[in-house]
Amino acid sequence: MNKINIIAPSLLSANFANLERDIKFCEEGGAEMLHLDIMDNHFVPNLTFGPLILQHIKPITNLQISTHLMVTNPDSLIPQFAELGSDLISFHCEAIPHIHRTISLIQSYGKKAGVALNPLTPIEYAYEAAEFADFILLMTVNPGFGGQSFIPNFYNRIDKLTNQLHKINRTNVLIEVDGGIKIENAREIVDAGANILVSGSGVFKGNIVENIKLMKNELEK
Repeated sequence: MNKINIIAPSLLSANFANLERDIKFCEEGGAEMLHLDIMDNHFVPNLTFGPLILQHIKPITNLQISTHLMVTNPDSLIPQFAELGSDLISFHCEAIPHIHRTISLIQSYGKKAGVALNPLTPIEYAYEAAEFADFILLMTVNPGFGGQSFIPNFYNRIDKLTNQLHKINRTNVLIEVDGGIKIENAREIVDAGANILVSGSGVFKGNIVENIKLMKNELEK
């Protein structure tokens, strides 16, 4: 499996009254990516923000942007987020019937396509998707709200997924993990096979710069 370790602060937990400041803190701490959680109050019980936020973020940072579409109709939003500068775009396999079509739509814009799975969605859903996707996003909390506790069945799921990726010779497919990631469990999650760690309250609660640096130190041990 790839040894790529990326910390992606989730801006859902940032201070939106000082968003540019918080983004600069993320850069100072050494984050490699920013994560946008897009929720429609339909697929998940919360409403966040739309493409306009990316339009304002993109000019003020050179960090990669990962956009996670927790929405019922991702195809309707993909063109806007792709054109505004998302580098990675993921959608939920539970939301749509035509996974390959949506993967192809994302990739048609030259972006990396990811398929997201909720904590109790059978991991086998990722196996076929991995033949075509650039990354798989495993949720370790029920999507919709930040600050939730990590659901530990993740370790069994990622073990099955990494074994399958080796079996089908798709070890270039990255594994993104989102939910309940803190400084104290980051190393264990990466050791299990994760490549991209999405962290909201684990980064933004307290000193952002210090939190990211401490998390990076854990990953480098």
